[in-house]
Amino acid sequence: MEVDRKAFIADLGGEAKVASMDSEAKADALEEFMMQHLNETGGGAAGKYPTMAEVEAQIETRRHRRGVGNLFLSHSGNVKRLPPMPAKPTLADFFKQRFKVTSTHVLQSANLAMKNGMSEEIILACLLHDTAQELIKVDHGWWSAQLYEPYVPERVAFAIRYHQALRFYEDKAVGYEYPDLYRVLFGEDYKPEPYIEAAHQMVRNHKWYMDARMVTVNDLYSFEPGVNPQLEQFTDIIGRHFKQPKEGLGFDNSPVAHIWRSIASPDRPL
Repeated sequence: MEVDRKAFIADLGGEAKVASMDSEAKADALEEFMMQHLNETGGGAAGKYPTMAEVEAQIETRRHRRGVGNLFLSHSGNVKRLPPMPAKPTLADFFKQRFKVTSTHVLQSANLAMKNGMSEEIILACLLHDTAQELIKVDHGWWSAQLYEPYVPERVAFAIRYHQALRFYEDKAVGYEYPDLYRVLFGEDYKPEPYIEAAHQMVRNHKWYMDARMVTVNDLYSFEPGVNPQLEQFTDIIGRHFKQPKEGLGFDNSPVAHIWRSIASPDRPL
């Protein structure tokens, strides 16, 4: 993939900002930039994707693991102080104050689902499907589903959970092809782990298969320039399908309250 140097520098905040970054921060930022702009460039020429062995060889070149959540690292300088959360935080509060990295992506995905005439449940699943990546990226489909299960319809949680497995399997009949981004992230010879394959086989024959599949169809694998939907566009859908606890997310004594508290306060040492 050829990188537009001027665009890369502008994306990071200009020459002065780049000059203040150490070499590792620049390398991480470049990797993130390439992922975000992959679709715009077509993914590079055939045969240019790394192998699994080459991807694994990069592990010891970093000071962080790739599965760490967005809230726990910075690609450009030190992490920033987070604004305090309200005493009784709502889903909207988390979107505005904690889902900073994932919000543009999921808002665009939900916006696309709305444009494509999807049901409100699928639109909501698209809106929520990647937000647990603020906490952890590994198995983010399962983490995201667990995070939302007490508050959304069962089929919404199902769609969120299993979109992760379905991402690795094409279904051209409904317009889903294997993303070039995954050839970059996992290696061109990557084969999903057995639990992913088992999940795919189960979901493929499930009555809610299409719900999970439509999350992948309306997913976006780089940011769509010039499209900036706002959370308010989905306020009514959230109101109809998301059970906001009166105590606030993280304080309702639900089985996942601790996960919401972890997202709210990632600077706590223990």
